[in-house]
Amino acid sequence: MGSTRKFLEELLAGNQRHVESLPENYFAEVQTDQHPDTVAICCSDSRVPQEHMWGFDHPGVVFTPSNIGNQVWDEDDGDRIVDGGVLYPIHHTDTDVAVVVGHTGCGAITAAYQVATGGDFPGPKGVDKWVEMLVPVIEEGLESDLIDRETNESTVINQLVEYNVDYQAGFLRESDDVPDDVGVYGFVYDFQGVYGNEYGRAYLVNVNGETDSGRITELIPEEFATSTQSLLY
Repeated sequence: MGSTRKFLEELLAGNQRHVESLPENYFAEVQTDQHPDTVAICCSDSRVPQEHMWGFDHPGVVFTPSNIGNQVWDEDDGDRIVDGGVLYPIHHTDTDVAVVVGHTGCGAITAAYQVATGGDFPGPKGVDKWVEMLVPVIEEGLESDLIDRETNESTVINQLVEYNVDYQAGFLRESDDVPDDVGVYGFVYDFQGVYGNEYGRAYLVNVNGETDSGRITELIPEEFATSTQSLLY
């Protein structure tokens, strides 16, 4: 109990520093409503700093839902539907960009991979629900020719991370609940140096369904050319 109370005090102190650091009128433009430019569905991993990874220093730019495995869906009476955390800004705050952000070394992808290859669910039930929804994606990825199953497990996991980002982005693009004019982009946040030697780089792997890194490079300014890598075959 003493250690948890100590961390509670650290949270309070950290928030105090946050309050003191804010410029005057920091929330002035967003106090009564919000119109974020993008909704970014990330994995709920403490190593993925959702707003800071984009370099924004003001509120109201990114709507930030997250869950285990950066999944864009939920289940409703047995049907897969787009999660409300993604749909809310698209339908109610004029947001016209949706971003799916996976990350290297993802524990959710690892757990789904272990289940897909004969292992057990990690538990408890609230975790298993989200892992179970990922398992068919992982199974499909392993059956495709995009994953090198002969390589080491960590490489397979990271390839599946990217495969899942593409899959989730595709689900958004195919959903009737997501207007056709919403841009859908997929990234993999790399804090392990898997894609290159720039730790913290968000690698762009999907642009409105385009997954060929060479073609993606042609769609963005030349200065960002090194941000378009892919682990898939």
